[in-house]
Amino acid sequence: MRFERKVAVLSEGCAANFGDGEEIGERFAREGFSVQFEMPSETPDAIVLNACTVKGITSATKLAKKIRSQFKDVPVWVTGCATEDLKRSLSKLFPDFCFGPKDAHKNESAFQEFANKLSLQQSSGFEIPDLQSHAGIGIVNIEEGCLDACSYCSTRLVKGVLKSAIPETIVRRVQRKVDAGAKEIFLTGQDTSCYGFDLKTNLAELLQRIIVHVPGDYKIRLGMGNPRHVLHYIDALLETFEDEHLYKFVHIPVQSGSDKILKAMNRRHTHKEYLQIAEAFKTRFPDMTLGTDIIVAFPGETREDFEESVRLVKETRPSICNITRFVPREGTPAFALKNGVLKEERYARSAELSQVFQQIALENNSSFIGKEERVTVEKIGLRAGTTIARDSGYRPVALQGNFPIGQTLDVKIRDAETFALIAEPLA
Repeated sequence: MRFERKVAVLSEGCAANFGDGEEIGERFAREGFSVQFEMPSETPDAIVLNACTVKGITSATKLAKKIRSQFKDVPVWVTGCATEDLKRSLSKLFPDFCFGPKDAHKNESAFQEFANKLSLQQSSGFEIPDLQSHAGIGIVNIEEGCLDACSYCSTRLVKGVLKSAIPETIVRRVQRKVDAGAKEIFLTGQDTSCYGFDLKTNLAELLQRIIVHVPGDYKIRLGMGNPRHVLHYIDALLETFEDEHLYKFVHIPVQSGSDKILKAMNRRHTHKEYLQIAEAFKTRFPDMTLGTDIIVAFPGETREDFEESVRLVKETRPSICNITRFVPREGTPAFALKNGVLKEERYARSAELSQVFQQIALENNSSFIGKEERVTVEKIGLRAGTTIARDSGYRPVALQGNFPIGQTLDVKIRDAETFALIAEPLA
């Protein structure tokens, strides 16, 4: 098959955004484009900036400037979590940019509007390849939007209310990814825990369906899910996690250990409900990986509120904790909140919580020293001559040497760092 045109789809942010990026690439592939998912070395015919603005517009703006500095006249299409403030900013900097809707890969009229800038002919009926932005990893978006209205969140302004993918469609997409050689399947979305509520089903039932209908040697990594929804089907979810196809890994963002702050955030769960979920998983799967997110210095957060977050981290001992300082986002209720925490205190709290968490993460990882684990090779390591694999809890395991992506091997853990295990292959 000969491709005469090239498009670069540049995604940033969460796995869900990269999943959307792959689907955007597939839409271009149907028009005969060769698709790549990194900054091109040669001038392409088009570039898609699949933006993420969950932490502000700085990252997307920086990427846009890099695109335009390297490729002066290439048509650029901005989509993804592109909030109004990002669109205004980029429109001033680059008036020629074209802005698409969040569902650009599904919106035919939006695609054709951009295609007109490229003078595309009618689709030539090219076979659609299975595109993977990360080798060996199949990203499958199971839903878009959410059922919450967190006061600080700008993503919901773009992604809207929950819309779940049909289970049969998800199963077929997982099967395609496995058939194409994926050893890891990332099930992702803005909030996977409320998957299927609009279809009278739930996440546990979806996982069971995948396990039954998609045989093969692969692992499923489940994306982020909010606590309050998990409680509706937690027993069934715990039972499903017994299957060897699932990484023993959950990402449940609590955002604060203070119920007062959670209420101000409009999170609609309590710290005790998060604690209930964490304890249920850790009791059932002692070696599992627990991940969470915490926002520090939300408006009105007192020292006592912050210390409740510290206590919750110490009690639940997550191995992953994404700690962010509150950033007011235009268009959200929290944007207008008073009682802001002073800058010096914001940074001090972030640093303090990070120190507490990192010590816990190191202790968690150190408990695996001397153990033998079966791991799956995921990618080349950042350190020269190293490879990164994943164990059954989705912990990164660093190996010296080069190993093929997707290879499964037995290793012995000989050391530990805060964010990784260090291992050597068993003979």
